[in-house]
Amino acid sequence: MKELKPMPTVGAGAYEIRIKASGQWRVIYVAKHADAVYVLHCFHKTTPKTAKSDIDLAAKRYKLMEA
Repeated sequence: MKELKPMPTVGAGAYEIRIKASGQWRVIYVAKHADAVYVLHCFHKTTPKTAKSDIDLAAKRYKLMEA
């Protein structure tokens, strides 16, 4: 089962895919550019709330991608 969620705290056009298979997995990505899909961060989720460090890392990579 997959769910999509906008991630405006990461950046404009960033989304999170929620995957439930052998636990909870998250992939934060941007697909607003015609030439590529940028995977900013993916991780195995072990707590109910996404850790601030995971969001911060994705946001940092988003800024590097936009530069």
